[in-house]
Amino acid sequence: MSKKRLDFKRMLDDTDFSDPSSIERYAANLDGMTFRDILELGIAPEGESAPKDFGSKKYKGGMGTLIEERYFGYKANSDDRPDFPEAGVELKATCFDVLKDGRKSAGERLVLTMIPYDRPVSLDYDSSHLKTKLSNILLIYYGRDRSIDKYDQRIERAVMVRLPEEDMKIIRADYEKIISYIQDGRADELSEGMTTYLGACTKGATEATMWVDQYYEYFNTDTGEIERRRAKRRAFSLKRSYMDYVLHTYVLGAPRIGESIVQGDDESIDFESYVTALIERHYGETDRQIAEQYGLEYTGNKAQWTTLVYRMLGIKSNSAEEFVKAGINVRACRVNKRGHIEQAMSFPPFEFKQLINEDWETSSFRARLETNRFFFVVFREDHEGEWRLDRCLFWAMPANEIEGPAKACWDETRKVIREGVELNPYRDASGKLKVTNNLPGMADNPIVHVRPHTSKAAYKFADGTEIGDIARNAYELPDGRWMTKQSFWFNKGYLEHILGL
Repeated sequence: MSKKRLDFKRMLDDTDFSDPSSIERYAANLDGMTFRDILELGIAPEGESAPKDFGSKKYKGGMGTLIEERYFGYKANSDDRPDFPEAGVELKATCFDVLKDGRKSAGERLVLTMIPYDRPVSLDYDSSHLKTKLSNILLIYYGRDRSIDKYDQRIERAVMVRLPEEDMKIIRADYEKIISYIQDGRADELSEGMTTYLGACTKGATEATMWVDQYYEYFNTDTGEIERRRAKRRAFSLKRSYMDYVLHTYVLGAPRIGESIVQGDDESIDFESYVTALIERHYGETDRQIAEQYGLEYTGNKAQWTTLVYRMLGIKSNSAEEFVKAGINVRACRVNKRGHIEQAMSFPPFEFKQLINEDWETSSFRARLETNRFFFVVFREDHEGEWRLDRCLFWAMPANEIEGPAKACWDETRKVIREGVELNPYRDASGKLKVTNNLPGMADNPIVHVRPHTSKAAYKFADGTEIGDIARNAYELPDGRWMTKQSFWFNKGYLEHILGL
C-alpha cells in the first residue's frame, strides 16, 4: 500500500464524525484532487472492498455518492437524517461551470431531500428534516468540464456552509408555502418559480416514476367534490441562483452582492408581502413625482422606471441582494390609455438543431418556465398622458400552463423544424423583402408563440441565396438552410391577463 493511501486512511481513522470541525479538516484534503485521485485511495465502506476497476461501479448518486463511499468510507443511503447525524452535517457535492468570459457560475440547484407524498407532512419547519439538513452543509465544489472524463474533473474547494440567518427566515417561509400547497392537495400546482430561495424541483428519471398519487385530498370548489390528484415527485432544493451566491460568497470570497431589501427581526419573512407593501405606498403617484421624492432627475424613459422600483424598495443601486439570490427579474411595464401593454416579452433565442434533440423534461425552455420568477411593476397612462404607478405583483408560471399550452407550442415548434420550416420570401408594399414561416404564431396558442429574436433578418436559402448577416443574426436549420434567430415569446394578451388588465 502506498504512503499516500496509508496517510489518508490514517486521517480517516482519526476523524471525529461527531465534530463538524474535525469532519471539515478531513474534507479540506479534497481541495485540488480529481475523482480519479479519490478512487485510487482504495477507501470503501466497512465490509466492502474497493473495486479494482473503479469504472466498473456506477454511482447512482453521482459524484456525491462516490465521495461518501470512497473518501469518507460510509455507505450512501436515503436516510432523512444528515449524512453525519452525530455532528448534524449534511454532505453535498455540487459543480460550477466556467463561462466564456472566465467567470464561475453554479452549475445546478442543490437537491436536499425528497418531499414525501405518501404520508402526512408538518407545517412546523423547526421539527422538519429539512432544517436539520440545512444547519451545516459540507459542500464539495468541483469544476464541471464535459470535454474530459468525469473522473478527471477536479475538486476546487470543500467548505462547511452555514447559511445566514436572514436567508433562513425566507427559506422557512418558502417551506411553509410549499407544505401548505401539499396539505391542500395541490402539490400538482407547485413549481420552482413560486418561492424565493427554497424550491420544489421535479425528481424522477422517467415519466412513469415521476408521477405519484397525493396523500392529501383536494376539495374542488367548482364541482363541490373531493379529488385526489396526481402530482410530479419533487424534492426540496436550493435554487441555482441561490447556489451561485453561495459559490461566490463561500468559495470565491466575493464581496456582498447588492443591498438588502428586508429589514427587521421577524422569525419568518413573507418576502412577497414585504416587498409589495413597499411599492404599494406609492400607488397613484406619477413617475415624475416618485423621481422627485428620491432626488432623481426625471428623464421620462422606461429605463428610469426600473431605477424607481429599486429606490422605492430602499435600494440605492439597481441591485437587490434578495433578487439576485432568488433570480427574480424586475420588469417595469407600461399600460397605455386603451389598457394594453406596449411590448411583449421574449425568452433567449434557441438553436434549431439543439432544440429538436432536447427532451421536454430537461429542455432549456421548460427549465426557464419552471424556475423563472418575475416582479412586475405596472405604470398606467392617465387621461393627461401621465404615467401613474398602478400595481405590482410577483409571478411565476403555473404548472398546468407549463405542461399544457407552453409544452404544446414547444412540441409544434420542434415538429415544424424537423419536417422543414417553410420559408416564403415576398416584398411588402414598400418593396422591402420579407420572409414568412410556419412556426407557431400568436393565433396558434393562447400563451406563447415563436418569432424572430432580432429585428435584423438573415437567411440562407436552399439555392445558396443569402439575406443579411447569417453568421451574426441566424442559426442553421437541420436541412442546411439558415434562418433568423428565433425565440419563444409570451403573447401580449397573456401578459395582460397576468397583470390583471
